[in-house]
Amino acid sequence: MLPAALLCAAAACSGEASEQAELTRAQKDSIVAELPVPGASGVGDAMQARDRANARAAQHDEQEARRTP
Repeated sequence: MLPAALLCAAAACSGEASEQAELTRAQKDSIVAELPVPGASGVGDAMQARDRANARAAQHDEQEARRTP
């Protein structure tokens, strides 16, 4: 909980809102996966599983596209 509060505080102090870049969900998850808190490595594992599933789905879609006239 403390690291998340520190991230929020750092973001608030880093400049005007218009200058801040908006992070994507994947970028936020990557940051969380690197935090030294319980369960953080599970976020990284879930991201890897998601990426593998997306790769398999893309491969399947490619094969179906080739097969369909």
